[in-house]
Amino acid sequence: MDAGGGLARPDYEGGSLVNLMAELEWRLTGTAVAPRLHAPLASALPEASVYVLLVVDGLGAGQLDHPGASGMRAALAGTLDAPFPTTTTVGLCSLVTGHPPARHGVLGYMILLPDIPGPVNALRWVNPSTGRAVFYDTGSLLPTPNLWERLRGAGVECFTVQPAEFTNTPLSRALYRGCEFAGVRDSGAMAAAVRRLCSAPGRKRLIMVYENGVDVAAHMFGQRDRRYEGALRTADRLWERLAAELPPGAVLAATADHGHIDYPTERRHLIHRSLTEGLQVFGDTRALYVQGPSELILELGADLPASWHPVRELAPLWGPGEARGVRPDGAFLADPGWVIVPRHMNKKMIGAHGGLSPAERQVPLLIAGN
Repeated sequence: MDAGGGLARPDYEGGSLVNLMAELEWRLTGTAVAPRLHAPLASALPEASVYVLLVVDGLGAGQLDHPGASGMRAALAGTLDAPFPTTTTVGLCSLVTGHPPARHGVLGYMILLPDIPGPVNALRWVNPSTGRAVFYDTGSLLPTPNLWERLRGAGVECFTVQPAEFTNTPLSRALYRGCEFAGVRDSGAMAAAVRRLCSAPGRKRLIMVYENGVDVAAHMFGQRDRRYEGALRTADRLWERLAAELPPGAVLAATADHGHIDYPTERRHLIHRSLTEGLQVFGDTRALYVQGPSELILELGADLPASWHPVRELAPLWGPGEARGVRPDGAFLADPGWVIVPRHMNKKMIGAHGGLSPAERQVPLLIAGN
């Protein structure tokens, strides 16, 4: 399905991460705030009183072809669309709210906020130009009630198991409001924590597990590097251990927030600082948002391997619902095979994402249990 301008629109009607969360919410409470999964995908998910959702950051469906992902590949039940833009902040906010980006309001990796000058790195909550911390009540960033609050209101217990480094960070305070947070040191401790949380007879629970090693390795080293293979094998072993240790009445699913593509140095287009003067430039290196005078945007675009799409063409990509968040005037979507990098974004990353190509947009749905 295409949005204006021929853009590939994520399937928010039953084939996206938003719909996966609606399906889990409906299974546990009998209600959901978004459409459930399309029937063929929903039928692959067994009924259960306890659902464990493993989120492997940066694992596109196509990346399961790697030999290091054999266990996960064997459990593939289908593919889903990540929301647009295909980046961690947007995907995780969609997972923890059950809403598309239009409704939760986090529209990119770097965002604009009212009364905060310049863009904010929404992963680290710093000003990307200075590296200084941005002080903001991130606990109020996402709409109320979020997924966790709705589940708890219906008597469902909610937990997330994460690397300890994410304990009480600004982003964690935004994402896991109303959810019990367990920080662990490694994947072995992660599996042990999930096993403990699953052993609660008669209780309804949703346990979200977050693993980020694949994403970090893909960004830093690319998918041909042995360190990426090692990270992928670690995620694969975690999946297999979680599946093997599931108690009766529990179901394990896994997915991702986006996929990855490698970009060589010659395909990283660096934007000269002078071309962004007088403009607000935010978003991501594959979907670069811009606010400002149209003549300056036109001048910037003449230098880029990218196509310009005004906000009216972007709106369908963010999904249905009342608009939240600060919106750009439009976005430069990088041409296939390119990233476009302004001065305040990282120019050294080998792996990148954020666009609408299948490698970035399509994420796996894995299922085990019952």
